[in-house]
Amino acid sequence: MKLFNAVQIRSLDQFTVEQEPVASVDLMERAADALCAALVIEYPSTTTSFYCVAGPGNNGGDALALARKLCEKGYPVKAYLLCTNSGSSATAVLPSSLSPDCAVNRQRLIDRFPDVLAEELADDPGLPIPAADAIVIDGLFGSGLNRPLKGAFARVVQFINNLPNPVIAIDVPSGLNPDACLKLPESAVKATLTLSFQFPKIAFFFPENEDCVGRWQVLDIRLHPEGIAQMPSSTFYSEAHEMSLLLKKRSRFAHKGTCGHLAIIAGSKGMAGASILASRAALRTGVGLLTLHGPECNRCIVQSAVPELMFETDQSQDAVSGFHHSDRYSAIAIGCGLGTRTATVEMMESFLNHLNKPCVLDADALNILASTPALLAKIPAGSIITPHPGEFVRLFGVADDSCQLLEKAVQAARHYNITVVLKGAYTKVVATDGSVYYNSTGNPGMATAGSGDVLTGIIGSLLAQGYDSLTAARLGVYLHGLSADLSLASESEESLLAGDIISRLGQAFHVLRSQS
Repeated sequence: MKLFNAVQIRSLDQFTVEQEPVASVDLMERAADALCAALVIEYPSTTTSFYCVAGPGNNGGDALALARKLCEKGYPVKAYLLCTNSGSSATAVLPSSLSPDCAVNRQRLIDRFPDVLAEELADDPGLPIPAADAIVIDGLFGSGLNRPLKGAFARVVQFINNLPNPVIAIDVPSGLNPDACLKLPESAVKATLTLSFQFPKIAFFFPENEDCVGRWQVLDIRLHPEGIAQMPSSTFYSEAHEMSLLLKKRSRFAHKGTCGHLAIIAGSKGMAGASILASRAALRTGVGLLTLHGPECNRCIVQSAVPELMFETDQSQDAVSGFHHSDRYSAIAIGCGLGTRTATVEMMESFLNHLNKPCVLDADALNILASTPALLAKIPAGSIITPHPGEFVRLFGVADDSCQLLEKAVQAARHYNITVVLKGAYTKVVATDGSVYYNSTGNPGMATAGSGDVLTGIIGSLLAQGYDSLTAARLGVYLHGLSADLSLASESEESLLAGDIISRLGQAFHVLRSQS
């Protein structure tokens, strides 16, 4: 799915109005229908009451149209319209501050349910406290807001945030920049649920905004597909159907020699587990042959745990100190449990000097790169690095927030011609051209030791099987998260282990193939 910034979304709204054609107020009606349908599913009992707070713009129009539709469904509703020159009642002279479509929906609500709407002065809103069981609807300002809220509207936001009631935001929580990290958390509504029109907003994918966005859901309001197709974007959200189309189908005559040979360079004394997790994940992802290069101290442990692999013993007893014959492998993954001993650092430099194909670099391989920045320029074009935020900062410097961290990842991907997998919630895969792909799978249970080693094995396996670097990274991240999601059928987020993710990989493949 393409993602767009606020300006682009307004252009798509206008394109839909002109090309469908449909009046803008009817497009608002369509949005209100989608909102109402979602809320009926969320709150099926018509004893649920709603407390709608509407601003003077189109987001307020959405809220007023929604209030009308909820009333038509039999829900008890009170609506409050905040504007700059309102009269003292719903029958007062039309406030000139309202957008045309908001004004239309104000009148429609008055005509159909005259006792529902109350209007308030923006300089002294004086909103009443909602009932304890009421659901608050935030329709103050949507994605068109481009400056911090001040004055009365900021006080209304504070009023909403101080309520114990659940809060549902229409499209975007009021006060939140839809395109970036939140700078002033006190000036934005903290929603329990955000119902976003047509697309998730880019702001949803940054941890700084979690308290404001809450849980989110996308509502299809049928923006014109031709406009979406024509609108350029460098930001995407990876969904099931699209990802299923990336999966290769195996030939009936496939054998282990045609399914790729992956070398994993991993392990040091006391870190055999990282080698085992990466290896098991690689094999479960379908690589035909797997060679693990590691220190002698890990040989018996690893071969007992993963008999399907071939173990290539390093000349060192306790660490990896050398690696040769890189040309014999389809792909190489390096770093899991590797350590940063002097001999291993020297091995990394020699390894990169002789490597002439893309590889996957993770964990201690990244820590060695961070300690020896000159090695970054030696990474083969098309390689994949998989840092978590801490590793990324060590590599490319401190960032003020997650938005700046992503900007640095885009710069690194372009400058070094590599794919960057920035791990975390909605893991971001950054392509060599600077395009960003947000992942849609995964859960907080993945914050567990060894989860990154599993991802390295999965991506390395896909790379060895002939997937290009970007596809291997995107598909690997998606399968990794999907396997973790499937694991929650029998585990909790607290109990999830890295090995559980591996055990669900087969099911993840089945689920993904069923989407195509």
